[in-house]
This record gives sequence, structure tokens and C-alpha cells, in this order.
Amino acid sequence: MTAIEVRTDRLLPPASNPRSEVGRWGMVIFLLNEATLFACLVASYFFLGVENRSWPPAGIEKPSLPLPLLMTLLLLSSSAVLVYAERGFEQGRRTRYRAGVVATVLLGVGFLLIQAREYHDTLQHTSPVQHAYSSVFFTITGLHGAHVVFGLLVLLWALLRDITGRLNVRNSLAVKNASLYWHFVDGVWLVILTSLYLSPRWY
Repeated sequence: MTAIEVRTDRLLPPASNPRSEVGRWGMVIFLLNEATLFACLVASYFFLGVENRSWPPAGIEKPSLPLPLLMTLLLLSSSAVLVYAERGFEQGRRTRYRAGVVATVLLGVGFLLIQAREYHDTLQHTSPVQHAYSSVFFTITGLHGAHVVFGLLVLLWALLRDITGRLNVRNSLAVKNASLYWHFVDGVWLVILTSLYLSPRWY
């Protein structure tokens, strides 16, 4: 019997950091799953709108824009600040990264406070169980608010790992995944803004 010859010149090189590769793809797959969930909810919103003669239904006011636009400004600003902070981390400028994450968290908290104010105002004339419109509105915005809370926790977790010296430029999976998740949350909000707040004014 002759030994089987294995050619190594055609094999792919091993990943530089297999754990990071798996963790990155794990986050991407998780976000795709979350995107599918939001896509189904938004599709349900438009399906209900097509099935009703008026949308929002008669007796329910169209959502106001001032607060949602302010919330949008906060989230977009937070993403810009986080990009600046992440680049600081890659350059080894830890103070810049930490200050940027803190600023991002404060902007995210501001978003949640304004959303709470919007809920308070909206609940004065409608409730989540009054109509299918109000039900899907509170479901989508409430689910997104929950994602914002989780995103803040992830950012703080990554920040804590950095402060305790568990992260470096080569081991930056926590920083990259936390940033990716936060940018995803911001992107979903733009879809919600367009679908729930702006589209009722187009028909």
C-alpha cells in the first residue's frame, strides 16, 4: 500500500482568529433573523393599511413628527459618534473610544426618554388594544425600543471589557459586534420612521 499524498498547496489558509470569525458571522446571522422579524411586522402594517379605507383608521390621528424626528436625530448622531469611537479603538486611543461610547449611550437614553414622552402623549387618545393600527404601531415601536435597551447594554458590556483590560486591537470582537448591533438598530429605526410616521402622509 502506498501512502495517500495530500496536497497542501490547494488548501485554504487557516483563519487568523477562528473565534473572531465565528463570532462575527454569528452576529450577522442573528441580525438577519432580527431584520426578518421587523420586515414581517412592517409588512403586516402595510397589509392592514391596504385592507382599510383610511389608514390610520377614522378617529385616530396620524402620528406627529416633531418627537420622532428628534429621536431620529439622536440615533443618527449616536451612530456617527460610535463610528468615531470605534476608529479611536482601532488606533489604540482608548480615551477617545470610551468617551465616544459614553456619548452614544447618553444619546440612546435620550431616545428612550423621548419615546416614553411620545407614548405618554399617544396613550391620551388611543391604546394598544383599541384598533389593529394602534396594536401594530405599539408592537413595532415597542419592540424597537427593547432593541435600543439591549443595544445600550451591549455597548456598556464592551466598554466594561475594555476598562478591565480584556480587549485589545487584535481581540476587538466585542467592540465590533456591539457597534454592528447598534448601527442595525439605527437602520431599523429609519425604516420605522418611513413606514409608520411618514407614509400615512403620502396617501
